[in-house]
Amino acid sequence: MLIFLYTQDKRLKAQPIPFRRLNMVSSTMEENFFQGTLDFLMDYVSCKYYPPKDVTTYVVRQILLSPVHQEGQQEIQKDAYMLLMKIQALHPATTDTVVWDWQLLSKVMEVQMTPGRNLFLQYIIQTLEDDFQKMIRTGVLHRSIAKAVLSCDKCFGNVKEVIKWLIAIVTGARFSQHRKFLQETKNVLIDKSRGQTALLQRMLSIAVEVDKSPNCNATKIADVIFASLLNIPKRGQRDIFLSTMDCHLLRCKVLELIFQHNCSVPTKEPLSLTKILHFLNHASLLLTYQDTEKLWQGWDEILYQMNLLLLSYRHLRDPVYERIHLIIKAAKPKLQSNDYIENSKIKHSISSIQKKLCQILGQQIPSPIKEKIELLQVLLFTPMDT
Repeated sequence: MLIFLYTQDKRLKAQPIPFRRLNMVSSTMEENFFQGTLDFLMDYVSCKYYPPKDVTTYVVRQILLSPVHQEGQQEIQKDAYMLLMKIQALHPATTDTVVWDWQLLSKVMEVQMTPGRNLFLQYIIQTLEDDFQKMIRTGVLHRSIAKAVLSCDKCFGNVKEVIKWLIAIVTGARFSQHRKFLQETKNVLIDKSRGQTALLQRMLSIAVEVDKSPNCNATKIADVIFASLLNIPKRGQRDIFLSTMDCHLLRCKVLELIFQHNCSVPTKEPLSLTKILHFLNHASLLLTYQDTEKLWQGWDEILYQMNLLLLSYRHLRDPVYERIHLIIKAAKPKLQSNDYIENSKIKHSISSIQKKLCQILGQQIPSPIKEKIELLQVLLFTPMDT
């Protein structure tokens, strides 16, 4: 019985694609016959067989990211992506087998019109995510791919690059040299930009957690994001950046910095519902508005951001590797003493901001602001432990 189990385990162990089959793949690679390479590999890759690292690298660099225009190139790139995802599903990448590096990613992100960039980003996030989740559950996050490329302790410069790419995509800076092309394919580019924004925001979420010190990492990353947000000229662009943030803890940190900047009576108290109410009571328009926004739109943005802050405040303060059991149980974070506020104080603050806005604007409060104040009131009155 033991001999049978050993034999069965040995048979199931993954192996490289057999030499004869690999020769057929190699011949198509030598001839740059991309479709042939992909077809052979799609047939040969299974739970039992995986391609050598240099072959997978070829699929990424020479096919998915091919600068050479060929007939049916988009379909070939999609096929390459599907093959890479099949390999990833059956044989997940590790720090030893991963076929992309930060230098390649930087090169791809610096060239706006790189073919296959969106698919490449999706593949990268998949490899990071799969490995990250596995390493969390085995308690060896320090051996993850994310630790090697997104650690705030070891390679914070990479994290700064992600923020730079995000700002460039959100503000449309990468389209400046392609105005005519942008007009012709505007909707396609906008959809791709949204997808890339979501993927890069996911990278920042992983960067927050990977060093087992989410609060410290979130603070470091938030400082860089805040400085960048101050230079974003349009409200719509700021809204996109904040609304697409994947990590609630990071968004809390960024919004806290914004409100500290906008607060006429700054406070150094830790973030709590009491502090958020303090921000509401002492909010002011200190951010520079470079576009043609009216005064009420500035206040509308402040209330929008305050609602975002309240929605994100239900963050957890412990590192993800320590709270896996809490995540599985859908446990709520513990409340602080400053999270308990009397209803009368909330009503007073809401009434005060309404009067303040009427005086500042010199008119009735516009409908968009009324809606945000109503939402703010609902969020403040909703118990945090429900």
